[in-house]
Amino acid sequence: MAEQATSTRVTVRYFAGARAAAGTPEEVLELPAGSTVAQVLAELERRRGEKLSRVLAACSFLVNGTAVRDREAIVPDGGELDVLPPFAGG
Repeated sequence: MAEQATSTRVTVRYFAGARAAAGTPEEVLELPAGSTVAQVLAELERRRGEKLSRVLAACSFLVNGTAVRDREAIVPDGGELDVLPPFAGG
């Protein structure tokens, strides 16, 4: 009988203004198994503070390269969460 994982390892990659607000291009989090995008974001806000929190409010997110609008979506173990602030340009 296989053991059920008790934690999830998530690599968070920051882009553009989110990278500046976080002060790092990426970080790895260990969270409880079955953690959602919302739970990952809450942990990032707890760790990084108000500056990143303000940026996250305007960001969109990719989980393993797929756009996620539902913040209750589960982030798989070993997954990547990309944090994409709004981009200007033309």
